[in-house]
Formats: sequence, C-alpha cells, structure tokens
Amino acid sequence: MADTLAALRSLMASHSPPLHALIIPSEDYHQSEYVSERDKRREFVSGFTGSAGLALITMNDALLWTDGRYFLQASQQLSHQWKLMRIGEDPAVDIWIADNLQKDAAVGIDPWCVSVDTAQRWEYAFAKKQQKLVQTSTNLVDEVWEDRPPVEINPVKVHPLEFAGRSVADKLNYLRERLKEEEVRAIIITTLDEVAWLYNVRGNDVSYCPVVHSFAIVTSFSAFFYVDKRKLSSEVNSFLEQNGIVIRDYGTISSDVVSLASNQLTPGSLANGTLSEGPMDMETGNGASEAEEQTFNLIWVDPGSCCFALYSKLNPDRVLLKQSPLPLAKAIKNPVELDGLKKAHIRDGAAVVQYLVWLDNQMQEYYGASGYFMEVESKNKRKHLETMKLTEVSASDKLEGFRASKEHFKGLSFPTISSVGPNAAIIHYAPDAKTCSELDPDSIYLFDSGAQYLDGTTDITRTVHFGKPSAHEKACYTAVLKGHIALGNACFPNGTNGYALDILARIPLWKDGLDYRHGTGHGIGSYLNVHEGPHLISFRPHARNVPLQASMTVTDEPGYYEDGNFGIRLENVLIVKEAGTRFNFGDKGYLSFEHITWAPYQKKLIDANLLTPEEVDWVNTYHSKCREILASYLDDSEMAWLKKATEPLTA
Repeated sequence: MADTLAALRSLMASHSPPLHALIIPSEDYHQSEYVSERDKRREFVSGFTGSAGLALITMNDALLWTDGRYFLQASQQLSHQWKLMRIGEDPAVDIWIADNLQKDAAVGIDPWCVSVDTAQRWEYAFAKKQQKLVQTSTNLVDEVWEDRPPVEINPVKVHPLEFAGRSVADKLNYLRERLKEEEVRAIIITTLDEVAWLYNVRGNDVSYCPVVHSFAIVTSFSAFFYVDKRKLSSEVNSFLEQNGIVIRDYGTISSDVVSLASNQLTPGSLANGTLSEGPMDMETGNGASEAEEQTFNLIWVDPGSCCFALYSKLNPDRVLLKQSPLPLAKAIKNPVELDGLKKAHIRDGAAVVQYLVWLDNQMQEYYGASGYFMEVESKNKRKHLETMKLTEVSASDKLEGFRASKEHFKGLSFPTISSVGPNAAIIHYAPDAKTCSELDPDSIYLFDSGAQYLDGTTDITRTVHFGKPSAHEKACYTAVLKGHIALGNACFPNGTNGYALDILARIPLWKDGLDYRHGTGHGIGSYLNVHEGPHLISFRPHARNVPLQASMTVTDEPGYYEDGNFGIRLENVLIVKEAGTRFNFGDKGYLSFEHITWAPYQKKLIDANLLTPEEVDWVNTYHSKCREILASYLDDSEMAWLKKATEPLTA
C-alpha cells in the first residue's frame, strides 16, 4: 500500500499540470454501485472493500470517505496511512480540499469515473479558492496497478419476453415519446441496468449483477448498442438487428458522441464504419428526412449517471441535463415482472427455510445448542472436528446451495452478509474464508442474502439466536420488528415519497434512544440490480425526489447495531399497490404495501409483551401465510419445523 501511494504521488508530480490531489471514486465508467474486479481502483489503493467510498490522495495525506454502513468496517481495514472520513459527520471532500490545499491547487480526476453532477459540483466549489479540476487523459491508478485483472469476455444473453414482460419495440416507443415531450433528438444512456432493461439483454460482467458493460444512444429514429462484439452470439446479433439496434464497438462511444453532437451519427452502414445516406425510421424501415431528424437540437444527458468524459464532448448549450426517464419506467414493474417476482420470492423463501432447518440441526448436533426454538443456555459441547466446523462462510455456502437447487436460479444478487456476534454490528460485513468467525450458539447470527432468478431478484434479512438471547437483545429485536411491521402496514396518499415514510420504521427504536445509520428501503430489480432507484425509503434528502407509485418494489429493512456486541436487521421485499381505503380525501388515491418475502421471524427473539395486540395478530397472520405458501416446496420434516417455528404468538 505504501508503494502504491508513493507511485501515485510520483505520477501526480510528473503530470502536466502537476497534481496536488487525486480523487479516486468507487465507480466505473457507468457510475455503477457494484463494479467488476478490474474496476475496483479505490479498493486497490486503500484496502477498503466496501461498495461505497471515495479516496483522496495528496502529497501528504490519504483520506477515505464512506457512509454509516461502513464506518466500523473501514476503521478495521484502513492502514495507519489512511484517515477515515465519516460522511455526514466530517467535511465533504470538496470542502476539505478547499480548506486544506493551496489556493491554486490542481485536483485530478478520471472523467470517465465521475458523473456530470459530481464534477460540476466540485468545479464550483474549487473555483471559490481558484483551485481547478483537472481531467487526466489516463487513469493514474491503472498505471501503477501491475496485476490489474484482465478484461473478461462474458456472453450477452437475450432476456426472453416471458420474463421481461415488455418488448424492446415497446420500450423504445416509450422512450421516443419522452424524447418528443422534452423536445430532444437523442439520449445517451450510460447506466448498465438501464441499457440491459431497454434492450432486453443480460450479462455477467459485474459479479451479482446480470448486466453488460455497454452504452446506448437512442435518437428519434435509431438505436445504438456499444458493446464488446466478442460477447455477442449469432442469436443475440440477430435479436438486436431484428429490433433495429445498430451494434457498435464499446470503445467507439466517445467518437460517436462527437458525431452525435454534429448531427452525423446515423444507423445503417455506420455499423460497418461509414456513414449512411440518411437517418432511418427503425419502426417502418423508411428513411426520415434530414429536417425531421434535426427538428430538435438538444441531447439528453442524465447528470447523475453520465460520466463527465462524454458530457465534455458536447456543446453544453445543446444539452438537456435531466434524470433519464428509464429508471422510473424500469421501477414500475409490469404484470409479468410482478408475477415473476412473487414466484421467485416464494422459491427463495423455501430455500431460506430449508437453510434455517439445516442450520438448526447443525447447531444442536455440533454445538450442543438448544436450537431455534428454546430459550436455554448452550451446553457448550462443540465437536472439535475441523470438517464439521461451521463458519460464517461455510454456512452461507450452504444457503447458496439451497438457492441453487431452485428453478431459474442464476446466482446470488450480492455477497451474502453472514455475520455472528460483533461481526453482525458491521452493517455490510463481508466474511472472508481465512478470517471469518465460527458460529456461536450464544451469539446473534444475522444473514442478509438474495439471489438472481430469471423471473426476479430477491433480498431478505433474518436475525436468529440458537442459545438464550438476553433481555436486551430481545427488546432490541422487538423494536426492530415493530418498525418493520409499522412500515409494511403503512397506508399513504399518492405523491408520498420515501423520505416521509422512513420515520415509521424508526419510531419504535427512537422511543428507546436507538437508531441505525442506513436507509430503510430500496427498489429491487427484475433479474437486474438488487439496489434499484430512483425511489427509496430513507432519511437522506434525495429520498424526497421520487414519490412511491403502484407496482414499484421496495425493501423494508430497519435494524439496530451495537458495535462490538451484535447487530439486528429484518428485511422483506414489498410491492406498492393501490389501497382500498374507506374514503379518498382530496381524490388523490391511496397506496399500501404487499409483502412478497416468506420466511419466519424467530419467536424466541420476540418479547411479545412489547407488541400491541394488532402487532401480534400481524405476526401470526404472516406466519400462517408462510406455512400456506411454502408448503408445496418443503418436505415433511421441513414442514414440521416450519409449523413449530410459526406457532401463534401470545401477548
């Protein structure tokens, strides 16, 4: 790590102009939350493995900013050379630079890895102190990363209509209607899941996310797909061509944006490297007149996701900076997607129950624990057989095995958070086979996990104890459960955003002076990214931007974490639906939630005396549905376990 910092500082000093600071974000060229191994530049330089963070290197300092999910993890992973900067508590990177670097400091960025919004915000902040943002022509980290993972050639797959629910033609028509409404002639799409959704393709270029490293440009009459052509089979080529999509090499996006800016980007023979005679109407096959193609001059760019490198090639006076219309269209699931998500969550729930049954048996057999149901002290008779050792990793591997046996399974949707005791207090803990903890019947065990199925993406968290939980642990678990129930039972008018609802999950915790440092809910994809916007349920201000709408998905996942002791989180996926309210004040229409996640809450962690009669009824009803819905997926012994796990609570 020291050699890396020294090598980077040497490159910074020799750069023209010399750089006083270098910003290294977590994102790739597509502003992705999760990135491929070769794009983990911030992790490479800092050693911090969390998915969110930003590194700043100066000639004297190395700083790492991250959010509340990762405070504890970062403090453990960063070496003495690095200083942890806590987002929300410490000054933001632009403020720190303005306050700590000299008046004319040059701050380097790779413009491909920074969004338009972020770059412009930094430029504005730096200008106040005559500091400047410098776009490097190459990524300096890549120059010092000697064993950087190579490019992988993973095949692109067509996502069948039976799972997608909407054709490419329908989605392109929708998008072109939005272009017409905004009076723009083209849109540049850089976000991986937006491209995958629009063109009904999937891939394996990023672990856990079935996306393809690609860009898209869509105009009033044409559509372009920028991808490594080695990833395309004849079947995929044919599918794209049948939908009027021109296939271009991934690396030509830069020059094609320049052509787009000068009205020279057209389909047809451009795919072979030359310009066609004129624009083509991809619906009718008829050429469109030059006048029609040039009716509008603006090009649509999403400032929150488009990289600064591509934006810099456009005339800023001819750019519409506005959120892409695709995230909202993608977030509002069609009937086929909703049906698939429900079915995927049922199979996934069965896998989770099978895992809990297996885990319960293992804990009793190898650790002398009382098991899932009884509140008694551990017998502490753990078997000392290395082959039988249960660790956070070996246990999570077993959970993956149960999921893999289910129909349409394609892989996990994120690295499983399998965490025991103090590790469970690390909100996004990532166990490592060499250093992970052994399961402990006397400690809380939290697992947050999910899978990718062809018909849907899943995400569930359960927290359990196989010994005797303390009164404090039970009280905390019950407070989290109360918040989980309160949010899931919410009924609210159309136009309500996730910022307004976030408080519902926190009030039971606040009553005891407790809280948690993460949002309460995120959208979830349909065989796409497990974290999906543009909506969310959170205390963060941007949760105000998009109201919840019917047919959106969102998670319900409050928690509580005690550093050094334990962590608790409960998570279900919900579908937003229209509510049948008695009245309709203001003629707004009202919305509510439908749970589609099915796995029991552990009764021995619940202090029923802290629940209201209505909350007891809710738990009992939910557990009854678990038995009914999962019955056909479980064998007799598993069903017997589930029946016992879901026996009615009594207050």
